[in-house]
Amino acid sequence: MNQTSYLGPLHEMTCTTPTDLWNDSCSVEELTYALKHGAVGATTNPVIVGEVLQKELHLWEEPIGRLLSENPTATEDDLTWRLIERMAVKGAELLLPVYERENHRKGKLSIQTHPKYYRDAERITRQALHFSRLAPNLQIKIPVTQAGLQAIEEATYQGLSINATVSFTVPQALAVAEAVERGLQRREAEGLRLEGISPVCTLMVGRLDDWLRAVAERDDIITDPGHLNWAGVAVMKKAYQIYQSRGYRARLLSAAYRCHMHWSEFIGGDVIVSIPYGWQVRFNQSDVKAIPRMDNPVPKPIVDELLRKFEDFRRAYAEDGLTPAAFDTFGATVRTLRQFIGGYESLVHFIRERLLPNPDLRKARK
Repeated sequence: MNQTSYLGPLHEMTCTTPTDLWNDSCSVEELTYALKHGAVGATTNPVIVGEVLQKELHLWEEPIGRLLSENPTATEDDLTWRLIERMAVKGAELLLPVYERENHRKGKLSIQTHPKYYRDAERITRQALHFSRLAPNLQIKIPVTQAGLQAIEEATYQGLSINATVSFTVPQALAVAEAVERGLQRREAEGLRLEGISPVCTLMVGRLDDWLRAVAERDDIITDPGHLNWAGVAVMKKAYQIYQSRGYRARLLSAAYRCHMHWSEFIGGDVIVSIPYGWQVRFNQSDVKAIPRMDNPVPKPIVDELLRKFEDFRRAYAEDGLTPAAFDTFGATVRTLRQFIGGYESLVHFIRERLLPNPDLRKARK
C-alpha cells in the first residue's frame, strides 16, 4: 500500500478484508471522519442522539427551533421522535453515495425503535414501517426480546433491513438469524423481491463483558481480570462459526467497544464492526495490525475458566443457554434496556426545557 495514502489500520481493513466499518454514531463530524476511512454504515439510538446534541448542538439549535415552531400542537414525545428522525435522515443523506455505489446493500443508517416497546411486537413493527418511509437507506433497529423476535420476522417479511440490537449471546444471535430466515422465506414464497434487504444482528460484545464484571463484583467471584475482555469475543466468534456453517443470510455486527480486541479479533470475518469515533481515532493511531484474526480461536483455558466460574457466560455461550422467554430478563438485556429508556427520557427532558424553561432559573425582569 502506498505509504503516502495510508490512513491507518481501519482503512487498510476496509480495503483488504471483507470486514465492514460502521460509525457508531449519527454525528455529522464523526461520520464524515469514518467515511474517509472506508465506513459503509452508521447507527444511532436515544443515548447516541443525546451525545450528538452535546457535541454538535451548534448544528442543531436552528433545526430544533424550527421543529418547535412548526409543530405548535405536538407533544414532547412527538417532538422528541421528530428530532430523532431528523438526525437519522441527515446521517442517511451522508451515506447515500455509498448506498448507490453498493447497489443498496450497504450505505445505511440504523435508527432504533422505541425502547419502551420492547414487549410489544405490533408497536415495534408499526414504528419500523414508519421509519422505513423516511429515507430509502434506513436500517431498523429492533431489540432481541421475545416480542422483538416476532417484529424482526414481520419487518423482514415486509421488506425492511433490520438491525437486531440489545443482543449479547449466542442464543439471541441464532434466534435472530432464524427469524430473519422465516421472514425472507415468506417473501420468497410470495415471489417478493429480496434485493437490497441486508439484515444485521448486533452482538454488544463489550456489554457482555461489563455484565460479567458486575456479576463478579456482586457474587465475589475471583478471576483473571483480563479474561473478562474475552467473553464477548468468544460469543461473537462462536456465533460467526455457526452463521457460516448454516448459511444464514444475516450478518453479524460487533458493538460496545471496551478494548482493541473488540475490533482486532474480528478482522477478516464477513462481519461489521461498528466503532465509536473515539475508538476509531485510537485504533488508527495504534500499532495494531489490520490482519485477519476472526478464525483464531479464543484460548481454551480462558473459555474454560469463564464457563466454570460464570453461569451467565454459560448461558450466553451455549446454543441453548437461553430461551426466547428468558431474553428479556438476562442481566445485560435489562441493563441496556434501562439505559436506552433513560436516554430517551433525557431527550424528552431536553425538549421540555425548550418548551417550558424553568422560570425559577431565569433572571427576573426589572
